[in-house]
Amino acid sequence: MAWRRDSMDTERDRSRPPAIELRAATRAYGRGATAVQALRGVDLALERGSFTAVMGPSGSGKSTFLQCAAGLDRPTSGQVLLGGEEITHLSEDRLTKLRRTRVGFVFQSFNLLPSLTVLQNVLLPQRLAGERQDRRRAQQLLAEVGLPDHGSRRPGQLSGGQQQRVAIARALITEPEVVFADEPTGALDTRTAREVLGLLRRAVDAMGATVVMVTHDPVAASHADQVLFLADGALVGNLWHPDPQTVADRMVKLTAEADEFAGAAA
Repeated sequence: MAWRRDSMDTERDRSRPPAIELRAATRAYGRGATAVQALRGVDLALERGSFTAVMGPSGSGKSTFLQCAAGLDRPTSGQVLLGGEEITHLSEDRLTKLRRTRVGFVFQSFNLLPSLTVLQNVLLPQRLAGERQDRRRAQQLLAEVGLPDHGSRRPGQLSGGQQQRVAIARALITEPEVVFADEPTGALDTRTAREVLGLLRRAVDAMGATVVMVTHDPVAASHADQVLFLADGALVGNLWHPDPQTVADRMVKLTAEADEFAGAAA
């Protein structure tokens, strides 16, 4: 598998339904007067082959957004569509299968199984989905992320950056429609974080992957095509072709507004 993409693939993506779509999605925790509105009527569509960063102050709904979009949680109302298919009311069994075959995940803590080799960790989504384990593709992915000779090692023998590279290869093994990354550089030093973000960028540009990344880091967000800003559970803006300073300035403003609102509510 080579990391390249031609113009026909790009045109095909544009003619298909969005990779992820939320329609008036809300998520409330609790009931009555004590209910917490984690998402408030979020409407958005993310095209295939795009890289989107999601940012916002603490408590803005970033994690809830990711969980609902990825089928890890259900919105209280509204719809979530993956590749044009409405997934909000799927059974737990069908949601589990969907997550194993059509969605990839990259987490801050890597979430590799220490008892498995690197190669076995990459193949795990196929194994869990009951699919044939494509060792050749797994080896190719490890080569693409810069770990061609590490397949027989255990995660504990790798650095943090190397473990995150394995996690990216694992997320891509099933050729998912969307890769969700939750603070993927949060545990990494600056140089390693830049390398990992470069791999996610290449997955979008060369493989046509769709990446949705929650982050608090303006530099990480600048690798995306656009940044979505959440505040108090609502989508309050976006920024195309972001640069770190503009993102940081927007975040400072949103955080100040959130603090002011919290102070007034108290």
